[in-house]
Amino acid sequence: MGLDQTTPESLSPRGPGAGGTPRFLTRRQALACGAVGLANIAMGTEANSWLRDLLGLGSSAAAPAEIFKGDAPSDEVFALWQRRGWVHEGSHYLKLDRNVQCKVCPNNCILAPGDRSHCRNKINRDGTLYTLAYANPCTFHVDPVEKKPLFHFLPGSLTFSLATSGCVFRCLNCQNWEISQKKPEETKDPHGSALCFRPPLPAALTATDLRRLSLFPDDIAAVATALRCPSVAYTYSEPTAYYEYTFDSCRAARTRGVRNIIVTCGSIEERPLRELAPFVDAAHVDLKGFSEDTYRQLNSGKLEPILRTLKIYHELGVWFEVINLIVPTYTDDLDGIRRMCGWLVDNLGPDRPLHFSRFHPQHKLDHLPPTPVETLLKARDLARAAGLRYVYIGNVPGLAGAGNTSCPTCHRTVIERDIFSVTRLDLNAGKCRHCHTAIAGVWS
Repeated sequence: MGLDQTTPESLSPRGPGAGGTPRFLTRRQALACGAVGLANIAMGTEANSWLRDLLGLGSSAAAPAEIFKGDAPSDEVFALWQRRGWVHEGSHYLKLDRNVQCKVCPNNCILAPGDRSHCRNKINRDGTLYTLAYANPCTFHVDPVEKKPLFHFLPGSLTFSLATSGCVFRCLNCQNWEISQKKPEETKDPHGSALCFRPPLPAALTATDLRRLSLFPDDIAAVATALRCPSVAYTYSEPTAYYEYTFDSCRAARTRGVRNIIVTCGSIEERPLRELAPFVDAAHVDLKGFSEDTYRQLNSGKLEPILRTLKIYHELGVWFEVINLIVPTYTDDLDGIRRMCGWLVDNLGPDRPLHFSRFHPQHKLDHLPPTPVETLLKARDLARAAGLRYVYIGNVPGLAGAGNTSCPTCHRTVIERDIFSVTRLDLNAGKCRHCHTAIAGVWS
Protein backbone atom coordinates (compact mmCIF):
# COMPACT_ATOMS: atom_id res chain seq x y z
CA MET A 1 0.00 0.00 0.00
CA GLY A 2 1.05 3.62 -0.45
CA LEU A 3 1.50 6.29 2.16
CA ASP A 4 -1.56 8.15 3.38
CA GLN A 5 -1.58 11.92 2.83
CA THR A 6 -1.70 12.51 6.59
CA THR A 7 1.09 11.94 9.10
CA PRO A 8 0.43 8.86 11.28
CA GLU A 9 0.71 9.71 14.96
CA SER A 10 2.99 6.72 15.57
CA LEU A 11 5.52 8.04 13.03
CA SER A 12 5.38 11.72 13.93
CA PRO A 13 8.89 13.16 14.36
CA ARG A 14 9.68 15.02 17.55
CA GLY A 15 12.26 17.78 17.35
CA PRO A 16 13.85 20.39 19.62
CA GLY A 17 10.52 21.36 21.13
CA ALA A 18 10.55 17.98 22.82
CA GLY A 19 13.99 18.60 24.26
CA GLY A 20 15.75 16.60 21.57
CA THR A 21 13.81 13.44 22.45
CA PRO A 22 14.63 10.51 20.14
CA ARG A 23 12.14 9.82 17.36
CA PHE A 24 10.99 6.25 16.73
CA LEU A 25 10.36 4.25 13.56
CA THR A 26 10.19 0.48 13.98
CA ARG A 27 11.07 -1.97 11.25
CA ARG A 28 7.43 -3.03 11.11
CA GLN A 29 6.32 0.57 10.59
CA ALA A 30 8.90 1.04 7.83
CA LEU A 31 7.67 -2.12 6.11
CA ALA A 32 4.10 -0.86 6.46
CA CYS A 33 5.00 2.03 4.15
CA GLY A 34 5.08 -0.44 1.28
CA ALA A 35 7.07 -0.36 -1.93
CA VAL A 36 4.93 2.35 -3.51
CA GLY A 37 5.24 4.60 -0.49
CA LEU A 38 8.99 4.15 -0.30
CA ALA A 39 9.26 4.89 -4.01
CA ASN A 40 7.32 8.11 -3.45
CA ILE A 41 9.72 9.02 -0.67
CA ALA A 42 12.70 8.45 -2.95
CA MET A 43 11.06 10.63 -5.63
CA GLY A 44 10.62 13.41 -3.09
CA THR A 45 6.86 14.03 -3.27
CA GLU A 46 5.85 16.99 -1.14
CA ALA A 47 3.27 15.01 0.83
CA ASN A 48 5.99 12.67 2.06
CA SER A 49 8.63 15.30 2.88
CA TRP A 50 8.11 14.80 6.62
CA LEU A 51 9.01 11.11 6.34
CA ARG A 52 11.96 11.81 4.04
CA ASP A 53 13.31 14.08 6.77
CA LEU A 54 12.61 11.47 9.44
CA LEU A 55 14.59 8.86 7.51
CA GLY A 56 17.44 11.21 6.66
CA LEU A 57 16.46 11.50 3.01
CA GLY A 58 16.08 15.29 2.81
CA SER A 59 17.09 17.35 -0.18
CA SER A 60 20.73 17.56 0.95
CA ALA A 61 21.00 14.03 2.31
CA ALA A 62 23.19 11.36 0.79
CA ALA A 63 23.90 7.83 1.88
CA PRO A 64 24.80 7.64 5.59
CA ALA A 65 28.52 8.02 6.26
CA GLU A 66 30.95 5.16 6.75
CA ILE A 67 30.99 3.98 10.34
CA PHE A 68 33.13 1.68 12.50
CA LYS A 69 31.38 -1.69 12.59
CA GLY A 70 31.53 -3.52 15.91
CA ASP A 71 33.92 -0.96 17.42
CA ALA A 72 31.95 0.00 20.56
CA PRO A 73 33.90 -0.38 23.82
CA SER A 74 33.67 -3.54 25.91
CA ASP A 75 31.24 -3.86 28.81
CA GLU A 76 34.12 -3.26 31.22
CA VAL A 77 35.28 -0.05 29.52
CA PHE A 78 31.72 1.22 29.14
CA ALA A 79 31.11 0.69 32.88
CA LEU A 80 34.28 2.62 33.75
CA TRP A 81 33.20 5.40 31.38
CA GLN A 82 29.77 5.54 33.04
CA ARG A 83 31.32 5.71 36.50
CA ARG A 84 33.28 8.79 35.43
CA GLY A 85 30.14 10.49 34.06
CA TRP A 86 31.59 10.47 30.55
CA VAL A 87 28.59 8.71 28.98
CA HIS A 88 25.43 10.55 27.93
CA GLU A 89 22.48 9.50 25.83
CA GLY A 90 22.38 11.10 22.40
CA SER A 91 19.99 14.03 22.05
CA HIS A 92 18.94 13.83 18.38
CA TYR A 93 18.49 10.36 16.95
CA LEU A 94 16.00 7.87 15.57
CA LYS A 95 15.31 4.40 16.94
CA LEU A 96 15.01 1.94 14.04
CA ASP A 97 14.11 -1.21 15.95
CA ARG A 98 17.49 -2.14 17.51
CA ASN A 99 19.40 0.12 15.13
CA VAL A 100 19.74 3.88 15.65
CA GLN A 101 20.35 6.81 13.32
CA CYS A 102 22.17 9.86 14.65
CA LYS A 103 20.56 13.10 13.44
CA VAL A 104 23.04 15.65 14.79
CA CYS A 105 25.04 16.09 11.58
CA PRO A 106 24.48 15.35 7.88
CA ASN A 107 26.50 12.14 8.17
CA ASN A 108 23.26 10.56 9.47
CA CYS A 109 25.14 7.52 10.78
CA ILE A 110 23.06 4.35 11.05
CA LEU A 111 24.45 2.12 13.81
CA ALA A 112 23.62 -1.45 14.66
CA PRO A 113 24.25 -2.54 18.27
CA GLY A 114 27.99 -2.45 18.88
CA ASP A 115 28.78 0.02 16.08
CA ARG A 116 30.63 3.36 16.37
CA SER A 117 29.78 6.57 14.48
CA HIS A 118 31.78 8.28 11.72
CA CYS A 119 32.86 10.97 14.22
CA ARG A 120 34.13 8.20 16.55
CA ASN A 121 32.30 9.62 19.58
CA LYS A 122 28.95 7.80 19.49
CA ILE A 123 27.95 4.17 19.84
CA ASN A 124 24.82 2.03 19.73
CA ARG A 125 24.50 0.05 22.92
CA ASP A 126 21.46 -2.21 23.13
CA GLY A 127 19.42 0.02 20.82
CA THR A 128 20.27 3.34 22.49
CA LEU A 129 22.62 5.99 21.09
CA TYR A 130 25.29 7.18 23.51
CA THR A 131 28.05 9.75 23.28
CA LEU A 132 31.36 8.92 24.93
CA ALA A 133 32.55 12.54 24.58
CA TYR A 134 30.87 14.12 27.60
CA ALA A 135 32.62 16.10 30.34
CA ASN A 136 35.96 14.66 29.24
CA PRO A 137 37.93 17.30 27.29
CA CYS A 138 41.24 16.03 26.00
CA THR A 139 42.71 19.54 25.87
CA PHE A 140 42.00 23.08 27.03
CA HIS A 141 43.85 26.39 26.94
CA VAL A 142 43.39 30.12 27.49
CA ASP A 143 43.57 31.84 24.09
CA PRO A 144 43.17 35.36 22.76
CA VAL A 145 39.77 35.55 21.07
CA GLU A 146 41.62 36.74 17.94
CA LYS A 147 43.15 33.25 17.67
CA LYS A 148 39.78 31.64 16.89
CA PRO A 149 39.88 33.86 14.74
CA LEU A 150 37.20 36.35 15.77
CA PHE A 151 38.13 39.97 15.07
CA HIS A 152 34.78 41.65 15.73
CA PHE A 153 33.90 39.99 19.03
CA LEU A 154 35.24 41.37 22.34
CA PRO A 155 38.64 42.32 20.86
CA GLY A 156 41.60 41.86 23.16
CA SER A 157 39.74 39.48 25.48
CA LEU A 158 40.68 35.93 26.48
CA THR A 159 38.57 32.83 25.93
CA PHE A 160 38.72 29.52 27.78
CA SER A 161 39.06 27.02 24.92
CA LEU A 162 38.36 23.30 25.14
CA ALA A 163 37.86 20.23 22.97
CA THR A 164 37.13 16.53 23.10
CA SER A 165 38.15 13.93 20.57
CA GLY A 166 36.33 13.39 17.28
CA CYS A 167 35.13 15.28 14.21
CA VAL A 168 32.31 14.97 11.70
CA PHE A 169 34.80 15.59 8.86
CA ARG A 170 38.04 13.90 7.79
CA CYS A 171 39.91 16.83 6.28
CA LEU A 172 43.09 15.91 4.47
CA ASN A 173 44.71 19.09 5.80
CA CYS A 174 43.51 18.89 9.43
CA GLN A 175 45.70 20.85 11.83
CA ASN A 176 44.49 18.96 14.91
CA TRP A 177 44.23 15.44 13.53
CA GLU A 178 45.88 14.02 16.69
CA ILE A 179 42.59 14.66 18.54
CA SER A 180 39.99 15.10 15.78
CA GLN A 181 40.70 11.67 14.32
CA LYS A 182 40.87 9.83 17.64
CA LYS A 183 38.33 7.93 19.71
CA PRO A 184 37.55 9.18 23.24
CA GLU A 185 39.19 6.04 24.65
CA GLU A 186 42.45 7.05 22.94
CA THR A 187 42.56 10.42 24.70
CA LYS A 188 41.17 9.65 28.19
CA ASP A 189 41.78 7.06 30.91
CA PRO A 190 38.98 6.18 33.37
CA HIS A 191 41.23 4.21 35.71
CA GLY A 192 42.51 5.50 39.03
CA SER A 193 40.99 8.18 41.24
CA ALA A 194 38.64 10.75 39.72
CA LEU A 195 39.80 14.33 39.18
CA CYS A 196 37.21 17.05 38.62
CA PHE A 197 38.49 20.36 37.28
CA ARG A 198 36.84 23.22 39.17
CA PRO A 199 37.87 26.18 41.35
CA PRO A 200 40.08 26.48 43.30
CA LEU A 201 42.22 25.56 40.31
CA PRO A 202 45.41 23.54 40.77
CA ALA A 203 48.72 25.26 40.15
CA ALA A 204 49.60 22.73 37.44
CA LEU A 205 48.33 19.61 35.71
CA THR A 206 50.37 16.71 34.37
CA ALA A 207 49.61 14.78 31.18
CA THR A 208 48.38 11.93 33.38
CA ASP A 209 46.08 14.33 35.23
CA LEU A 210 44.59 15.52 31.94
CA ARG A 211 43.86 11.97 30.79
CA ARG A 212 41.73 11.24 33.86
CA LEU A 213 40.29 14.73 34.37
CA SER A 214 36.57 15.53 34.16
CA LEU A 215 35.14 18.98 33.41
CA PHE A 216 31.38 19.00 33.80
CA PRO A 217 29.12 21.59 32.15
CA ASP A 218 28.15 23.21 35.46
CA ASP A 219 31.83 23.86 36.27
CA ILE A 220 32.97 25.36 32.97
CA ALA A 221 31.73 28.90 33.61
CA ALA A 222 33.37 28.92 37.07
CA VAL A 223 36.67 27.79 35.54
CA ALA A 224 36.45 30.46 32.82
CA THR A 225 35.72 33.15 35.40
CA ALA A 226 38.61 32.01 37.60
CA LEU A 227 40.89 32.31 34.55
CA ARG A 228 39.52 35.81 33.78
CA CYS A 229 37.92 34.71 30.53
CA PRO A 230 34.57 36.30 29.65
CA SER A 231 33.85 33.50 27.16
CA VAL A 232 34.22 29.78 26.54
CA ALA A 233 35.21 28.51 23.09
CA TYR A 234 34.29 25.02 21.92
CA THR A 235 37.05 24.51 19.41
CA TYR A 236 40.14 22.62 18.17
CA SER A 237 38.24 19.51 16.99
CA GLU A 238 34.50 19.96 16.20
CA PRO A 239 31.81 20.89 18.75
CA THR A 240 29.13 19.19 16.66
CA ALA A 241 30.95 15.89 17.26
CA TYR A 242 30.53 16.45 21.01
CA TYR A 243 27.16 18.13 20.61
CA GLU A 244 25.55 16.97 23.87
CA TYR A 245 28.49 18.25 25.91
CA THR A 246 28.56 21.49 23.90
CA PHE A 247 24.84 22.09 24.34
CA ASP A 248 24.74 21.45 28.10
CA SER A 249 27.88 23.53 28.64
CA CYS A 250 26.59 26.47 26.59
CA ARG A 251 23.31 26.47 28.48
CA ALA A 252 25.07 26.29 31.86
CA ALA A 253 27.56 29.04 30.94
CA ARG A 254 24.79 31.34 29.71
CA THR A 255 22.96 31.15 33.06
CA ARG A 256 26.20 32.30 34.76
CA GLY A 257 26.83 35.24 32.45
CA VAL A 258 29.71 33.65 30.53
CA ARG A 259 29.54 33.86 26.75
CA ASN A 260 29.84 30.96 24.32
CA ILE A 261 31.88 30.72 21.11
CA ILE A 262 31.40 27.89 18.61
CA VAL A 263 34.37 27.21 16.32
CA THR A 264 32.90 24.90 13.72
CA CYS A 265 33.03 23.46 10.24
CA GLY A 266 29.29 24.21 10.12
CA SER A 267 28.21 20.67 9.22
CA ILE A 268 25.19 20.23 11.47
CA GLU A 269 21.53 19.39 10.92
CA GLU A 270 18.99 22.19 11.21
CA ARG A 271 17.10 20.98 14.29
CA PRO A 272 20.12 20.63 16.61
CA LEU A 273 21.54 23.91 15.27
CA ARG A 274 18.35 25.81 16.05
CA GLU A 275 18.27 24.20 19.49
CA LEU A 276 21.85 25.27 20.23
CA ALA A 277 21.88 28.74 18.63
CA PRO A 278 19.98 30.61 21.39
CA PHE A 279 22.91 29.87 23.72
CA VAL A 280 25.64 30.89 21.23
CA ASP A 281 27.11 34.40 21.41
CA ALA A 282 29.57 34.10 18.53
CA ALA A 283 30.69 31.55 15.97
CA HIS A 284 33.63 31.01 13.66
CA VAL A 285 32.40 29.02 10.66
CA ASP A 286 34.84 27.40 8.25
CA LEU A 287 33.65 27.71 4.67
CA LYS A 288 36.23 25.30 3.31
CA GLY A 289 35.46 25.87 -0.36
CA PHE A 290 32.62 26.62 -2.73
CA SER A 291 32.28 23.33 -4.59
CA GLU A 292 30.55 20.09 -3.68
CA ASP A 293 33.36 18.16 -5.36
CA THR A 294 35.98 19.93 -3.27
CA TYR A 295 34.09 19.27 -0.04
CA ARG A 296 33.78 15.59 -0.92
CA GLN A 297 37.46 15.19 -1.86
CA LEU A 298 39.11 17.46 0.72
CA ASN A 299 36.82 17.19 3.72
CA SER A 300 34.58 14.10 3.24
CA GLY A 301 31.60 16.46 3.60
CA LYS A 302 29.00 18.46 1.72
CA LEU A 303 28.77 22.18 0.95
CA GLU A 304 25.01 22.71 1.13
CA PRO A 305 24.67 22.10 4.90
CA ILE A 306 27.42 24.66 5.56
CA LEU A 307 25.62 27.33 3.53
CA ARG A 308 22.44 26.50 5.43
CA THR A 309 24.25 26.93 8.76
CA LEU A 310 25.51 30.36 7.69
CA LYS A 311 22.00 31.42 6.68
CA ILE A 312 20.48 30.21 9.96
CA TYR A 313 23.04 31.98 12.15
CA HIS A 314 22.42 35.12 10.10
CA GLU A 315 18.64 34.73 10.38
CA LEU A 316 18.84 34.28 14.16
CA GLY A 317 21.13 37.26 14.70
CA VAL A 318 24.06 35.26 16.11
CA TRP A 319 27.34 37.06 15.49
CA PHE A 320 29.68 34.96 13.34
CA GLU A 321 32.68 35.34 11.09
CA VAL A 322 33.59 33.24 8.06
CA ILE A 323 37.00 31.65 7.49
CA ASN A 324 38.23 30.30 4.16
CA LEU A 325 41.46 28.32 4.07
CA ILE A 326 43.00 28.57 0.61
CA VAL A 327 44.59 25.18 -0.16
CA PRO A 328 46.75 25.00 -3.30
CA THR A 329 45.19 22.83 -6.06
CA TYR A 330 41.98 22.45 -4.02
CA THR A 331 40.48 25.85 -3.15
CA ASP A 332 42.78 28.37 -4.85
CA ASP A 333 40.54 28.80 -7.90
CA LEU A 334 39.98 32.55 -8.15
CA ASP A 335 36.70 32.19 -10.04
CA GLY A 336 35.37 29.98 -7.25
CA ILE A 337 36.54 32.52 -4.67
CA ARG A 338 34.76 35.28 -6.62
CA ARG A 339 31.52 33.28 -6.65
CA MET A 340 31.85 32.50 -2.94
CA CYS A 341 32.29 36.18 -2.07
CA GLY A 342 29.28 37.10 -4.18
CA TRP A 343 27.20 34.51 -2.34
CA LEU A 344 28.31 35.89 1.03
CA VAL A 345 27.32 39.44 0.09
CA ASP A 346 23.99 38.37 -1.40
CA ASN A 347 23.00 36.12 1.52
CA LEU A 348 24.78 37.55 4.57
CA GLY A 349 25.35 41.20 3.66
CA PRO A 350 28.51 43.29 3.24
CA ASP A 351 29.33 43.51 6.97
CA ARG A 352 30.13 39.81 7.50
CA PRO A 353 33.89 39.49 8.20
CA LEU A 354 35.76 37.08 5.95
CA HIS A 355 39.17 35.67 6.89
CA PHE A 356 41.36 34.16 4.17
CA SER A 357 43.82 31.82 5.83
CA ARG A 358 47.13 30.57 4.47
CA PHE A 359 47.54 26.80 4.17
CA HIS A 360 50.66 25.19 5.61
CA PRO A 361 51.54 21.54 4.88
CA GLN A 362 49.63 19.37 7.34
CA HIS A 363 48.42 15.80 7.93
CA LYS A 364 47.83 14.09 4.55
CA LEU A 365 48.71 17.15 2.45
CA ASP A 366 52.25 17.64 3.67
CA HIS A 367 53.46 17.37 0.05
CA LEU A 368 51.76 20.63 -0.97
CA PRO A 369 53.46 24.05 -0.73
CA PRO A 370 52.14 26.85 1.49
CA THR A 371 49.60 29.14 -0.16
CA PRO A 372 51.42 31.87 -2.12
CA VAL A 373 50.92 35.27 -0.49
CA GLU A 374 50.05 36.65 -3.93
CA THR A 375 47.04 34.31 -4.08
CA LEU A 376 45.83 35.54 -0.69
CA LEU A 377 46.16 39.16 -1.77
CA LYS A 378 44.20 38.49 -4.97
CA ALA A 379 41.49 36.76 -2.95
CA ARG A 380 41.25 39.78 -0.65
CA ASP A 381 40.92 42.08 -3.67
CA LEU A 382 38.12 39.90 -5.08
CA ALA A 383 36.27 39.93 -1.76
CA ARG A 384 36.49 43.71 -1.49
CA ALA A 385 35.40 44.11 -5.11
CA ALA A 386 32.36 41.92 -4.34
CA GLY A 387 31.38 44.38 -1.62
CA LEU A 388 32.66 42.80 1.60
CA ARG A 389 33.82 45.52 3.99
CA TYR A 390 35.94 43.51 6.43
CA VAL A 391 38.40 41.12 4.80
CA TYR A 392 41.46 39.69 6.57
CA ILE A 393 44.46 37.50 5.77
CA GLY A 394 45.70 35.05 8.40
CA ASN A 395 48.72 32.82 8.96
CA VAL A 396 51.11 35.29 7.28
CA PRO A 397 53.13 36.98 10.05
CA GLY A 398 54.53 40.35 9.07
CA LEU A 399 52.11 41.02 6.20
CA ALA A 400 51.30 44.72 6.61
CA GLY A 401 47.68 45.47 7.44
CA ALA A 402 46.57 41.84 7.06
CA GLY A 403 44.72 41.81 10.37
CA ASN A 404 43.71 45.45 10.76
CA THR A 405 40.10 46.65 10.78
CA SER A 406 39.35 49.79 8.78
CA CYS A 407 36.29 52.00 8.96
CA PRO A 408 34.24 51.46 5.76
CA THR A 409 33.39 55.19 5.63
CA CYS A 410 36.56 57.15 6.42
CA HIS A 411 38.92 54.18 5.78
CA ARG A 412 41.03 54.88 8.87
CA THR A 413 42.33 51.97 10.90
CA VAL A 414 40.11 51.48 13.95
CA ILE A 415 41.66 48.24 15.23
CA GLU A 416 45.33 47.46 14.75
CA ARG A 417 46.60 43.94 15.42
CA ASP A 418 49.99 42.28 15.69
CA ILE A 419 49.18 38.60 15.00
CA PHE A 420 46.76 37.89 17.92
CA SER A 421 47.44 41.04 19.96
CA VAL A 422 45.34 44.21 19.71
CA THR A 423 47.78 47.11 19.66
CA ARG A 424 45.32 49.95 18.94
CA LEU A 425 41.57 50.25 19.44
CA ASP A 426 39.93 53.40 18.09
CA LEU A 427 36.32 52.48 18.78
CA ASN A 428 33.84 54.29 20.98
CA ALA A 429 30.79 52.17 21.84
CA GLY A 430 31.30 50.19 18.64
CA LYS A 431 31.71 53.27 16.44
CA CYS A 432 34.69 54.74 14.62
CA ARG A 433 36.23 57.45 16.82
CA HIS A 434 36.94 59.57 13.74
CA CYS A 435 33.65 59.63 11.78
CA HIS A 436 31.30 57.77 14.18
CA THR A 437 30.36 55.07 11.68
CA ALA A 438 29.06 51.92 13.41
CA ILE A 439 31.42 48.98 12.96
CA ALA A 440 29.62 45.63 12.78
CA GLY A 441 30.40 43.32 15.68
CA VAL A 442 30.04 42.69 19.42
CA TRP A 443 32.19 45.16 21.31
CA SER A 444 31.12 45.03 24.95
